Order: sequence, then structure tokens, then C-alpha cells
Amino acid sequence: MNDKAVKSGVLFAIAAYTMWGIAPMYFKLIGQVPAMEILMHRIIWSVLVLVLLVAVTGKINKVNQAILNPKVMQILLISGLLLAANWFIFIWAINNNHLLDASLGYYINPLLNVFLGRLFLGERLRRMQKVAVGLALSGVAYFIVSYGQLPWVALALAGTFGIYGLLRKQVAVDSLPGLLIESVFLLPPAIVYWIWFAGEYSNMLTNDLPLNITLICAGIVTTAPLLCFTAAAKRIMFSTLGFFQYIGPSLMFVLAAAVYGEPLDNSKLVMFAFVWLALGLFSYDSLRQYQKVKKALKQAQA
Repeated sequence: MNDKAVKSGVLFAIAAYTMWGIAPMYFKLIGQVPAMEILMHRIIWSVLVLVLLVAVTGKINKVNQAILNPKVMQILLISGLLLAANWFIFIWAINNNHLLDASLGYYINPLLNVFLGRLFLGERLRRMQKVAVGLALSGVAYFIVSYGQLPWVALALAGTFGIYGLLRKQVAVDSLPGLLIESVFLLPPAIVYWIWFAGEYSNMLTNDLPLNITLICAGIVTTAPLLCFTAAAKRIMFSTLGFFQYIGPSLMFVLAAAVYGEPLDNSKLVMFAFVWLALGLFSYDSLRQYQKVKKALKQAQA
């Protein structure tokens, strides 16, 4: 792969994780709309955007192939429900001043992925990975003891997205067609909710134009970072892509603490410190392993 492709891949990766990191600013704009209604709009408008993207990129055949595979469809149904749960918790967290918890959830996610890989895929944990997971668990345990409650928002976000990633890893379908099918599974209940249960803000005939435009943009907010992510994944190694994943939760942390003034007490700060230390070890171990594999490949080609 040439240097130009790698450089563009890095830019796409930065763009994807930056958009995910500043997404809370979008949801704050429509904070007056209940989380369930925002989720409804996110599903409906995402389906329209994804249909257009699949048509433009010529991936309709891949959608048809997935539809003809019952096992793939079963997994995508479950992963779609997990994705909807993750979206709802994320939206609720932002609009109820739990952005710090959301940030923590996405910091924990890479460590949870390693643990899930060990548990369900038989992947062996290297020593530093074990230490990193242990540090993260220690931080959460400290918070539970000192604060007297589970950081349930963070754990729910990390858990739903971690299991979602585990399922998608085991299903033979590209990200864009897969996301379209997942969203289509969610479309009927979203439409039912819109017709019979949605509140005043979902009547687009009585809303003002700026609110309607903002709600429709939910489809773009969902799909734009995904497109950048898939473009990056095609141009750079997946292990390299992983080093950019902390941009998102870091931006969320800054927004929560500096812009939206969420309280950062000692218990939360200690928990974050444990998780940051764990991620530092995790990243160092990943970099060392990446360099080892790269060196082995060079020697094999020599």
C-alpha cells in the first residue's frame, strides 16, 4: 500500500473518531426531544441515507447475499437490537448529563473487546493485556465501593457495543450492507412508535424548520463517521486504526468537563486514572506486538 493511501487512511480515521467524539454536541442541540424519539428519527433517516449509499456504491448484491443467508440475518437481527440499545443509552446519557459516563464506556470498550475475545473466541491474553484488564476492573471496583453504585451507563455502553462488535466479527457481511439490514430490522417498530406513541416534537408539520432539519440530520450523524471509518480501514492496517479510537472518548471527556460542566469528583477521577493507565499499557503492548509482527514479515520476505 502506497504512502498516499496510508496518509489518506490516517485522515479518514481521525475524521471518523472526531465525528464520533463531537456527536454529543448534535444531541445537545435537540435535548428537548425525548431520547426514544431521537432514536426513532436516527433509525428512520439512517435507513434512507444508507439505501442511497448502498445504491451509489453498488453494494446491493451484497445486501441480497446477506438476505438469502438465514444465519446471517439472525445475527444481524440481534446485533441490530444491540445497536439500538447502545444508541438509546448514548442519547439518554448525553441529554441527562452523563456524558462523562459515556466517555468512560468508550474508554473501557477496547479492553472489554480483549476480554470478550478471550471468553468467546479463545484468543489468548498477553501478560500486559491481563494487567490492563485488571487495572480497568480495579478502577470500576474502586468507584463502586467509594461511590456506592455501579457506573451502569458506562458499563451498558461498553457491553452493548462490545457484544455488537463480537457478533459483527463473526458474520460475513460488509459494514455498510450490514448496517442497512440492521437498520431495516429496526424500521417497523420505529414507524409504529412515530405513528402511535411519539410526542409533539415528532410532528414535523408543526415543528419549526431548524428543528426538522436537525432531526433529519440524524441520518448523516450516524452514517458519516461510519463511511470515514470504513474508508480508513481499507487504507491502513486495522491494528493501526485502533490507535485512533481514543480520540472519540477523549473529546467526549473534554466536552463533559470543560463545556457542559459535568461534575468530576474524586471517585470518578480515580476510576478514569485507572482506566487511562490500563489503556496506556494496552496501547504499548499493541504497538510492541505490531512491531514484532511487522519485523517477522520483513524477515520472511527477505
